[in-house]
Amino acid sequence: MSKNRYDYIVVGAGAAGCAVASRLTEDPDTTVLLLEAGGRDWNPLIHMPVGFTKLTSPSVNWGFETVPQAQLNNRQMWYPQGRTLGGSTSINAMIYIRGNKLDYEKWAELGNDDWGYEQVLPFFRKAERNERLNDRYHGSDGPMAVSEQVQYNPLSKAFVRAAQELGLTFTPDFNGAVQDGVGFYDVTQRNARRESASTAYLRPARDRKNLTIQPHALGTQILVEKGRAVGLRYTVKGKPAVAYADREVVLSAGAVNSPRLLLLSGIGPADELRALGIDVVHDLPGVGKNFQDHMDVYLTAETIPVSYNESDRPLKALAAGIQYVLYRTGPVTASVCEAGMFVRSSDKVDAPDIQMHCLPAYVIDHGRMRVKGHGMTINTCNLRPRSIGSVSLRSADPSLPPAIDPNFLADPYDWEISMEGFRWGREMLATTSYAPFVKKEHLPGADVRTDREIRDYIRQWAKTDYHPVGSCKMGNDDMAVVDQELRVHGLSGLRVIDASIMPTLISGNTQATSIMIGEKGAHHILNPAAAATSVGETQPQPQPQRSTAARPGRDAHSEGVPS
Repeated sequence: MSKNRYDYIVVGAGAAGCAVASRLTEDPDTTVLLLEAGGRDWNPLIHMPVGFTKLTSPSVNWGFETVPQAQLNNRQMWYPQGRTLGGSTSINAMIYIRGNKLDYEKWAELGNDDWGYEQVLPFFRKAERNERLNDRYHGSDGPMAVSEQVQYNPLSKAFVRAAQELGLTFTPDFNGAVQDGVGFYDVTQRNARRESASTAYLRPARDRKNLTIQPHALGTQILVEKGRAVGLRYTVKGKPAVAYADREVVLSAGAVNSPRLLLLSGIGPADELRALGIDVVHDLPGVGKNFQDHMDVYLTAETIPVSYNESDRPLKALAAGIQYVLYRTGPVTASVCEAGMFVRSSDKVDAPDIQMHCLPAYVIDHGRMRVKGHGMTINTCNLRPRSIGSVSLRSADPSLPPAIDPNFLADPYDWEISMEGFRWGREMLATTSYAPFVKKEHLPGADVRTDREIRDYIRQWAKTDYHPVGSCKMGNDDMAVVDQELRVHGLSGLRVIDASIMPTLISGNTQATSIMIGEKGAHHILNPAAAATSVGETQPQPQPQRSTAARPGRDAHSEGVPS
């Protein structure tokens, strides 16, 4: 192969990009260049589960900021995203959740009938190496290790008991038949080490001669000739480079950076591009629109000394490190976010619309604010927000960060659900299950009681749940960016395969779904005329085929799918 010519160029080595690059290079005659803006995942904190709490530096994290959020005191909110091999799967809390069956049925109703639940389930199974489950919902032979956590903090166990005290049922598998209820999260770990998209997909493939992995590579312009994407301009540590794709350019840079690169390349809303002095290559109004994210409203409480706080003190950290090295047990194995629950805001919704996480530690302002002593955090999240935001350019300079606007709480409905989630959190802290552990509420504190006071608290402290999607949505309407095979409308040789293609947010964490999109997107590349059913519907381990309440809702159930 030519030094700068490949069959495929994949931009972004995150959840989806790693899967795409790995699957395409299973054919030794197919060459792939995989570009990643960050460095290699050599930082040891990446691979020790609890280490993610320290991964905030620019070496592994984009550390974006949003534009001022009108409903949140005009705060410019910190907006972390992974910037290393594995992307955000290398710096997240490793929670394996797929969402709800009805999320994917909604995608199908919106004109994406090849992305209904039964169509995506085979690709979830194909990706998964589940250590305890192998059934209709789960696979055990895929690249991505999914396991139970090594241990659970007493505060996490109390969370599960507290929810049952309030009427929820225990759910052993949020990604199986029932999502409603409370339980412990499965995590992406293998042998008590983080399993990222990089360790799952790239590590087994890195010795393939047909795969070139280029770190520190920032895409700056997609090259388009006569309506076809033919290559990419990029920089490597600031030095310009160019590569050409004989077959396709694939954007897997995520819901912030994929639309950013399209816009920099003159692909997007023509009027916005012209206003920035960018030549219009292809007028595509939906690029950067339909941006959605989950927002966290959290409560914290002071507890007796059983939490993970202060475990980073020198002597305790040394002891925990020795325990981890010798036995693969102890605090270093913690995902910190160990237990969770899915509940319904009322009996009017057809699936859980509130997710709650238990974190047996003080986690305030993304963990950047330290508090003395021991504590716990309950995160509450409106799973299906109606507020829609955008990603746009600030200028034509590719070195400048984009304007990220989740538009949190713009729709009044989102306020209602966020408030209901907060009330659930308070009820949890007041249960007898927590009585032996909780001393007092820390944030917002017992003096915050009225709806107005709670709203003021939310305006000051709410944050992103790190689940941006939708900015290059899939569909066939005027604002859709890609079709069902994830090909960019109106151009050939160009696809977007990552979380940005989701038409709507799923009801849960987005890691597993992003990996599924990578698997399914690669399948569409390799099988251009094939439907999803060609991988075997829900048969065990499908193989690719190559060709050239308001409490009334507490007791209701819905069929769940992992997030």
